[in-house]
Amino acid sequence: MTVKASIGLFCSASDALPDNTKWLARQFGERCAGNNYRLVYGGGSRGLMGEASRAAFAAGGKLHGVIPASLMKREQARGASIGEIEVVDTLSERKSRMAAESDAFVALPGGVGTLDELFEMITWNDLGLHDKPVILCDEGGFWEPLLAWFAGANAAGVIRPGAVRRFHSVASLDELFALLETELQSGHTATT
Repeated sequence: MTVKASIGLFCSASDALPDNTKWLARQFGERCAGNNYRLVYGGGSRGLMGEASRAAFAAGGKLHGVIPASLMKREQARGASIGEIEVVDTLSERKSRMAAESDAFVALPGGVGTLDELFEMITWNDLGLHDKPVILCDEGGFWEPLLAWFAGANAAGVIRPGAVRRFHSVASLDELFALLETELQSGHTATT
């Protein structure tokens, strides 16, 4: 498989999620493989990251996991289907390595760790540390409260327009992959 681009995935590592979110993660992983996108993810086999990575692997995709040594047991970083794993020292290093390895970022449903990763990538865009698209996949409406917060913060003037210039939300995987294709062809990204 010739990799066209690398997509950083931020999502939940919890196994206690509804079937529709697990289905979404599996479909995302399969479609990454089918579109020749390398999946860059948190390196674990639990939760949505496990669902996405196993699906991408089963579909013949390339994977690159980045995990802190302290989370290897908790996030169950084991098994052939998790792909190439890079072990780092800290969560900050994980984010930095994922950013370096990715041409775009996608957030599926997740908790505070996902929000931390998502907001760091948006902040880095705002500060000019990278110029890569950051996309929320809101299929099923999971991110609606966060999107309402962004709308309110924009209306209140507390977010500079540049902070969200490469930030997008989509309502379906079809929209997500169409947007990725458009964004990645724009030439604003650089695969490492």
